[in-house]
Amino acid sequence: MTEPEVNSPPVPVAWEALEDAFENNSPEVHSYLQLETGEVLRIVDGVADPSMHARVIADPIYLRIDPVSSREQYRWMERFIATVDDLDLRHNLLAAIDGKGAFRRFKDALMGHPVDRERWFTFRSERLRSCMEAWLTTHGITAAERPAWRTSNEPPPGWGDIPAAVAQAPVPAAAGASSDEPAQGHLRPPSQRSRLKRPRWSRRSPRS
Repeated sequence: MTEPEVNSPPVPVAWEALEDAFENNSPEVHSYLQLETGEVLRIVDGVADPSMHARVIADPIYLRIDPVSSREQYRWMERFIATVDDLDLRHNLLAAIDGKGAFRRFKDALMGHPVDRERWFTFRSERLRSCMEAWLTTHGITAAERPAWRTSNEPPPGWGDIPAAVAQAPVPAAAGASSDEPAQGHLRPPSQRSRLKRPRWSRRSPRS
């Protein structure tokens, strides 16, 4: 894979799929940005054809996406907790992130606190946006269209589930799906997914 040319045309980034790729740091999942179409290809070890994965790696039109690490997303929770005014909730959140399963317990601890839960989604979205923008800039990628970022409204049901559905791109070879979906021998183009003008909220939490 190669970096895009300095004067390459803007890429019509599939923002929802790119957000999913940045959030999913499961070691068996590999995501790639198609530098011409802006679509995201996600390949799952053990499900996808290894030879197909090798072809993607060797194809300069695909750029590997580096997801935000669990360690960094854990720091986001720590920083958010410091902003919580409710001392009881702050104590519960600190207890929730201690040990394995921290991301799930953190989400559960916020369920009964809609205002702080909403603040958390906004807080996390802003940091995720910064990571995505920095990654695009580092690789010299100019997005053709940048939607308004979602900073409010409830996320869809199932936030915190691990893992989430597999984002797929229009290539003819077989690719994988996540462990909570049946294995598939083909890829569904992201055009079949809901195309909102703003990135949706993730359905998953990083692995603890």
